[in-house]
Amino acid sequence: MEPPKGILLYGSPGTGKTLIAKAVAHQARATFIRMSGSELVHKYIGEGAQLVRELFSLAREKSPSIVFIDEIDAVGSTRTNDGTSGSAEVQRTLMQLLAEMDGFDTRGDVRIMAATNRVDMLDPALLRPGRFDRVISIPLPTPEGRMEILKIHSARMVLGKDVDLKAIVEMTENATGADLQAICREAGMMAVRREARTLSHDDFVRAVRKVRAEVSTDLRMYT
Repeated sequence: MEPPKGILLYGSPGTGKTLIAKAVAHQARATFIRMSGSELVHKYIGEGAQLVRELFSLAREKSPSIVFIDEIDAVGSTRTNDGTSGSAEVQRTLMQLLAEMDGFDTRGDVRIMAATNRVDMLDPALLRPGRFDRVISIPLPTPEGRMEILKIHSARMVLGKDVDLKAIVEMTENATGADLQAICREAGMMAVRREARTLSHDDFVRAVRKVRAEVSTDLRMYT
């Protein structure tokens, strides 16, 4: 049985899509080659397609390897015909990417993974069987998941006896893994500012409020 040629991860920003791809490459003992979709979008004719060819050529040289394209929607969005040179260049880059994905030897040691926040924007040609055979949703962490993430990021911190991580979990509904990492970092900075040797529960509470306020501001900027 042949393994999937391509895997697409989709979900909210900060849920760990890139981290999952790195973990897969590590477990598979494969070379991990990462590129952002925006890096494949170039101004001049042919540059994006050439970069795609070089990317997959390198992957074949370093096989077994996993090519990971983050924010693939930057180059893989549904094709439009607005007549601009920029749109035409993006389409050429996408066509080269599709050609490289179709050109894999079924027994080859190169696999492709990609991530997007907007799976609804992707060109249907990318999602057909033989290209991305698996489309996997990466959800927000559950309360149990948030607890484990907080434990990981606070493991090297000296926590005061009053710190109640369970209460912090309850305060962080709908938080992503990246949000929780930022909360732990900010709580540590608050302890440093008050020249304390240990983190208090209040440090975490204030960190939650600060990080959630910043996230809300970012969301308003994009809506």
